[in-house]
Amino acid sequence: MKKETYDLIEQYMLSCMEDSAHDKEHIYRVLFYALEIAHEENPVDYDVLITACLLHDIARKEQFADPTLCHALVGGQKAYDFLLAHGFEADFADKVKHCIQTHRFRKSMQPQSLEAKILFDADKLDATGAVGIARTLMFKADAGQGIYSKLPNGDVSDGTEDTQPSFFREYKFKLEKLYDKFYTSKAAQMGQQRRRIAADFYETLYDEVSSAYHSGREKLRLQMQEDAL
Repeated sequence: MKKETYDLIEQYMLSCMEDSAHDKEHIYRVLFYALEIAHEENPVDYDVLITACLLHDIARKEQFADPTLCHALVGGQKAYDFLLAHGFEADFADKVKHCIQTHRFRKSMQPQSLEAKILFDADKLDATGAVGIARTLMFKADAGQGIYSKLPNGDVSDGTEDTQPSFFREYKFKLEKLYDKFYTSKAAQMGQQRRRIAADFYETLYDEVSSAYHSGREKLRLQMQEDAL
């Protein structure tokens, strides 16, 4: 890809990014992961791949304003329209559109091209390991959601049966299950290297907060009994 072409696409991406958890640095990491994965795949259309990586989250703003919208579907169409408006061939724009519209987990629309599978894997890698934990906590904070919720008996929930949004629920419902869903062997290998890091963080955080409630509530009960004497 020529530098002037990259610069054009990058500047459009930068004009669209507002989400702190899906910011421009997320885009660059996904791009760099994708290039690492692509190095072991063949044949890869690097122009399609780079363009799709740069533009895959350009509709986050639309989804944030209207949660009924899917940023992948809207973003794919936005990218298609942008590329056609700037003189790219319709076939190229359509390939990029497919990559973007299939980069989310979805039974009805799954990546078919190699470039789409690489983008899917690269995007999921950025939700694994320490980076994935940090991004999830940022996203939850932006949304005003907590680290955990509590069970009816007052104990801290581990997130498994939660309906209320929280970091623990996100970990049990999504982050914990990412590692067996990659399309490429390179991404699967990279994901496994990060799996224990994420699990250790979750387990340590759960142990710390749950033990605080167990011991703290008992100490509070005893203190109130003493004060009542």
